[in-house]
Amino acid sequence: MNELIGKAPFFRLLLPVICTIASSRFLPLNGLIPAALTFAGLLLMLLSLLRDERQQFNCRWFFGAGTFLFLSALTLFQCREQEKHCDFHFPTSNRTYLAVLLEIPEQKERSVQCPVQVAPPFNKKMILYLEKNESAARLLPGDEIIFTAQPVPFRNFGNPGEWDYAGYMRNKGFVGRSFVAAGNWERSGRKVLSPTLTAQRCRLSILRFYRSLGLEEDNYAFIAAVTLGYKAYLPDNIKEAFRASGTAHLLAVSGLHTGVIYLLLSFLLSFLGNKGTGLHIRQWLIIGSLWCYAFLTGLSPSVTRAVIMLSLYCLSRLKGKRGFTSNTLAAAAFLILIFHPHSLFDISFQMSFGAVFSILWFQPRIAALLHPKNRVATHLWELMTLSLSAQLGLFPMVLHYFGTFPTWFFLSNILVVPLMGLIFYSLLPMLFTGWLQASFSCIPEWLPSLFRQTVQLLTSTLLGIVKLVESLPRAQLTGLKITLPQSFLLLLFIFLLSQFLHSRHPRTLIIALTALLSFQWIQLWEQAQSAPPRLVVSNSPPASNLSLYIDGNHHLFPAPDNGFLPYPHKRVLRLSDGSFDHFPANSTFPVDILILSHYCCFNTDELCRLFQPSLIVLDSSLPPSASSRISATCIISGIPVHDVRQKGAYSLFF
Repeated sequence: MNELIGKAPFFRLLLPVICTIASSRFLPLNGLIPAALTFAGLLLMLLSLLRDERQQFNCRWFFGAGTFLFLSALTLFQCREQEKHCDFHFPTSNRTYLAVLLEIPEQKERSVQCPVQVAPPFNKKMILYLEKNESAARLLPGDEIIFTAQPVPFRNFGNPGEWDYAGYMRNKGFVGRSFVAAGNWERSGRKVLSPTLTAQRCRLSILRFYRSLGLEEDNYAFIAAVTLGYKAYLPDNIKEAFRASGTAHLLAVSGLHTGVIYLLLSFLLSFLGNKGTGLHIRQWLIIGSLWCYAFLTGLSPSVTRAVIMLSLYCLSRLKGKRGFTSNTLAAAAFLILIFHPHSLFDISFQMSFGAVFSILWFQPRIAALLHPKNRVATHLWELMTLSLSAQLGLFPMVLHYFGTFPTWFFLSNILVVPLMGLIFYSLLPMLFTGWLQASFSCIPEWLPSLFRQTVQLLTSTLLGIVKLVESLPRAQLTGLKITLPQSFLLLLFIFLLSQFLHSRHPRTLIIALTALLSFQWIQLWEQAQSAPPRLVVSNSPPASNLSLYIDGNHHLFPAPDNGFLPYPHKRVLRLSDGSFDHFPANSTFPVDILILSHYCCFNTDELCRLFQPSLIVLDSSLPPSASSRISATCIISGIPVHDVRQKGAYSLFF
């Protein structure tokens, strides 16, 4: 840690920011705490300046502590402002709103997904699902629309072990969603053209240009994802193949992609020279072009981090310095978090910075273990060390968030990363000749066709390799999910063990082994405290989903459509049609739990008379109107009802 802090002064500034963001959710975000921290910080910094010179060394911590408190206050203030923007304050009835489309509309099966900014007095970001038609499909970023709707806040499904979708959208700054029928919205006729919205329009124009080149669908979707960060066209099977093969980082526009663009820009502007005024013009043009590219990709954390680092690298070149360091990475993280604190909870932010820090930390240590004699072996060794370095730092986070680990990442990265570079370098002539042919009729057809076929061949080869690696035996280990404390302890053990192998300090090894022992104790405690298996009626509209939830994993349960479920402690009956609506019976058949599925015309009074259930569970296959009607009838009859759409999944523990 001392080595890291000594070599990275920005890390000392980053620490209070991260600590404050991590603890902000447990603190009251009122104005009193930031004001008190600001006053205390400024007072300590002032005292450090007023000290006698003979006491300066003994009291040197005054300025550091004051800076820590001041940055904590500034971060808390930013967290409070971001929380205000994420609060849901919409009326509970239909109202008419004015909004501006923020991003490219995404085509869904039955709707068009439109991220919008609602005009004051609300001034909130939300997701609109417009009924699918030609008017909705023609919307562009910056278009202003008037719509009538009743927004609702984002809500998780309430299923065991599910992803926190509501928290994810909150971190993105979106407060709610609403479906808008075709007749309930229209264009205002006005457009808002801010720099960000203009960049989104340019992004859409580039996507349309890609489409005009005649690429195959999968190739087009892949190129759109890796060059512009637009993944809406990418099929789920390809995304899963990249995850299983350990190459999912290639789909996130990040340091690799931005670095290739930097090299291309540096090569194209090399005529300006490496000295004097030419060097200054060259570096500033590169910085400007990189930020333009970042805007086109939507300013994702990975691209922003890479562009900030490359910008700092360009500025350092103006002063005659070279090389990326952990201080540059800390500076990039500091600049992002001080303006957007909730980015810390974004998985892509954590993965992006974690991968680069791991490479900076592990790669020199691993590369020093072997020195190949020829160029090919050296190149392969560099690829292996880069891949291993990134995976060493990332796999505790991957286990925590996804519970999986790609076993063939070595093979896939050695084959795919060089192909990725070739694709990027071949894209430039394809795009240039495609533009020339569209602009000038004298350009022969074979020239853009040649480059297009080259790109398609390389892209198809890359996708084929990824799918092949995914199909290998044991390509992905699953069921390895660990808790957040375990992830932190495992990460601490890996970094401290590598530091011990480098420095040979016994204290470092002791702390590393203590972290590993703590990891094992938590694992044993989790196993001892593990919940018993349970039968779950999941909230997964519009389907009816009954499953067994065992050790954090769902297992499909072959439940009968009409019949009793094999649950030992209670009588659980499931009905999926109206067979018992007019069932002639002189006596009742009491059940403990009655699950209703699919059928929207259940005669609730008749079912209650016949079965006398202690609880009625309405699963997610029932239409919302039917669920509301049955719930109202049950309330009148005094029978408890659990609607999984409203209350989340219902569980029965064995």
